[in-house]
Amino acid sequence: MKKLILACLLLTIGVANAALQEGDVAPEFKTRASLAGKDFDWSLQESLKKGPVVLYFYPSAYTGGCNIQAHDFAVKHDRFVAAGASVVGISLDSIERLNEFSADPDYCAGKFPVASDPEGRIAQSFELSIREAQPGRKDSRGVEIDHGFAERTTFIITPDGKVAATIGGLSPSENVQAALDAVQKLTKGN
Repeated sequence: MKKLILACLLLTIGVANAALQEGDVAPEFKTRASLAGKDFDWSLQESLKKGPVVLYFYPSAYTGGCNIQAHDFAVKHDRFVAAGASVVGISLDSIERLNEFSADPDYCAGKFPVASDPEGRIAQSFELSIREAQPGRKDSRGVEIDHGFAERTTFIITPDGKVAATIGGLSPSENVQAALDAVQKLTKGN
């Protein structure tokens, strides 16, 4: 039991030191995003005018865990919308890769946008670590990955621009469910 408590405490401390936390102000940013294969300008500030935003950072489109996470967000998208929240994924992928990924019926399925952070500046502004690409690494389609990887972390951001929850250290599916639970709890409290 003591080991379980210690492990949970260490996990919480690891997330707390690695990313913005509850109550922190989310950095404002604008970037290119893609929805159903079409790219456009996306702004956190504009999205927050419509309600809470689930901003999830993921390592790379077309990789194992990221494929699962995008699929789970797409499957549960209507539940996020019913709770009044919008979802956007963000990675260091190019907008061209994200145009394909956002339209892919097995993953994003055109349900929510995915945004490009090619230099990792947005991820770093949320205090996330970036790993460099390993030469020769390929995605699930066999295409070489030529960009860095942001750590998998999800932020629930309220319309006032504050972080309501930071979710990290979970499997892709657990991350999506924890995000949905946090959004539903947030909107029930209002």
